Amino acid sequence: MRATRAIIHLGNLQSNIASIRRFLSPGTRLCVPVKADAYGHGAIRVAIAAIRAGATHLAVASVQEGIDLREAGIVTPILSLSLPIPEEIPSIIDYELSPLVVDSEFIEDLARVAKMKGRQVPVHLKIDTGMNRIGCSPENAAELARLIGRHRNLELAGTATHLSVADSAAQEDIEYTREQLNRFDAAVETIRQAGVDPGILHAANSGAIVQFPESHYDMVRPGILTYGYAPSADLEGRIPVVPVMELETRVVAMKKIMAGCPVSYGRSWCAPEDTWIGTLPIGYADGLPRKLSPGLRVRIGDGLFPIVGKICMDQCMVDLGADPWVQRWDRVVVFGPTGNPAEEKIPEVPSPTAETLAEILGTIPYEVTCGINKRVPRVYDGENAR
Repeated sequence: MRATRAIIHLGNLQSNIASIRRFLSPGTRLCVPVKADAYGHGAIRVAIAAIRAGATHLAVASVQEGIDLREAGIVTPILSLSLPIPEEIPSIIDYELSPLVVDSEFIEDLARVAKMKGRQVPVHLKIDTGMNRIGCSPENAAELARLIGRHRNLELAGTATHLSVADSAAQEDIEYTREQLNRFDAAVETIRQAGVDPGILHAANSGAIVQFPESHYDMVRPGILTYGYAPSADLEGRIPVVPVMELETRVVAMKKIMAGCPVSYGRSWCAPEDTWIGTLPIGYADGLPRKLSPGLRVRIGDGLFPIVGKICMDQCMVDLGADPWVQRWDRVVVFGPTGNPAEEKIPEVPSPTAETLAEILGTIPYEVTCGINKRVPRVYDGENAR
């Protein structure tokens, strides 16, 4: 096992799902996105833990992601949220995935192959209410719903939209989200007036779950909340969640350098005084971007130590100070929750989180966890916790 590894606290994930469910009305379905390898956490193990915690549906971004779940023995309904190419239609049917449909061309192609295979395919009609990414226009929703209904091999299992600024507390964004919901409600009503059951209605991502109870409908799709982060700083703490991923490594080497000595490529950092440098076996090939130095401090015991010099492909260095108490082989937390059962004691100093790294990088926690490379082993902890 490598010194550098990502510990996935499945007990935290299940606790997060419980927190989300307490925020919902009884009977509201829960679709947990496990796309992008469950935001870097490992799709199969996360999917199993999520189902045990009450998830009724899973969501992926590609047909292959859905295939991987099915081949792992998962039978829960799986929504495929991105548009496939025609060559993937047989696999959608064979592996019993539920695709989004947005136009007549794909509906006809899907119905044709489903008829050839003698199978019925549940589909979800995606309506574009203002994200302007994928989806039919609200004005075209009823026509497409009728088209689906005319094909005996298709079932309109759900109707969905996606909200683009539901995580923002700015008044203009709140108004825009409400406009999106109004467009969605109006489109759903046209479907019903056309004599078609729209199926499961779903629109709420993490931000909407927190801010817009009227968006919960029949099912919600909590993404980043499931993995332990608020969807934005505006919504921090509204639903109590705990980070699921903990990225750790070890101090594998220590050396004393004199004042003025440079560290790492480009000599971008020189020691301002005599100090000890610790080497960590983690770098940008593992998902630790070079832009984190300067800026990031990692936790060793009860102390925070800055990464200095440029982060290398496979290693980086930390300044341990002139008289360090740190020892070779000590555990280093790059990010994660503070205080887990695996730790001997709860540290006085909180760990950095993926949000900490995201702030330095000018991005979002999603990108941080998704960016942890496959070569970093995932170790699963607390799978049966509730």
